[in-house]
Amino acid sequence: MRYYQFSFRGESHFGVETSDDTLYDLTAANPQATDLFALLRAASLMGVSLDHVARQVIDRGMPNTFSLEELHENSAEGAAGPRLELPFRPPEVWAAGVTYENSMFERQAESGTPDVYGKVYKADRPEVFFKATPSRLSGPYGEVGIRADSSWDVPEPELAFVLFDGRVAGYTCGNDMSSRSIEGENPLYLPQAKIYDKSCAIGPCFATAEAVGDPKNLAIRLTIQRDGEEVFNGETSTSAMFRDCEDIANWLQRHNAVPDGTTVVTGTGVIPPPDFTLAEGDVVNVEIENIGRLTNTVVVV
Repeated sequence: MRYYQFSFRGESHFGVETSDDTLYDLTAANPQATDLFALLRAASLMGVSLDHVARQVIDRGMPNTFSLEELHENSAEGAAGPRLELPFRPPEVWAAGVTYENSMFERQAESGTPDVYGKVYKADRPEVFFKATPSRLSGPYGEVGIRADSSWDVPEPELAFVLFDGRVAGYTCGNDMSSRSIEGENPLYLPQAKIYDKSCAIGPCFATAEAVGDPKNLAIRLTIQRDGEEVFNGETSTSAMFRDCEDIANWLQRHNAVPDGTTVVTGTGVIPPPDFTLAEGDVVNVEIENIGRLTNTVVVV
């Protein structure tokens, strides 16, 4: 199933989608069902699945229901009524780079030191780096940033996974914003190219492994709109990833304990052409099969 955090009458609620366009308000059914991590902890203690806990809450309570389409519309238009929030608030966000072959080629093309990208692509040890703190993170229909000191900026649509009890608990869509001009100048500038205000977005939901199916075979689509016109459209599949989520999770947690809820974006296979750069006001859509669509508006930070 897919899980959403949303605001309703000035309060934050947690809900689950059990059928097309219908969201059950778990918080209304049980005030203890406040967020994703509350239910994941309950599932861990009981030795059952997250979906099992959610069904128990629905069966024992009297949940309100909402239209997901209405939540998306309210969130996009800033209208009154229930609106989507971050689906969960990860304590840390990490990222894996150069996991797709075309990403390796693009990094080599932008860089004066291309060998480093070729060497890491098929190495045993992946490129894994810190990406965002909660304060730098945006949710569905929030803002994503491009740096004022950067001349070449792109979104990176990526499958993201969430760790709980050291294992992959589920998935969401990720947008790993990136300054290609800064990273291209010197690979050691990677933290400045990747970590800054509003440098990452996740959402619109948390999808369980059962809802996602095979994470190695998911279609990913990126569209960018400017002044109401589509200026970029690209697609890939996670089947093109050289590494999988389990491998990245294993490497991340070697000699590096991460807190429950840590989220990892897994690299991009969709890259706009070299003559394209984001502008303030652009609308970025990241859509991943079986998860949903993450929409954000670009601002200069």
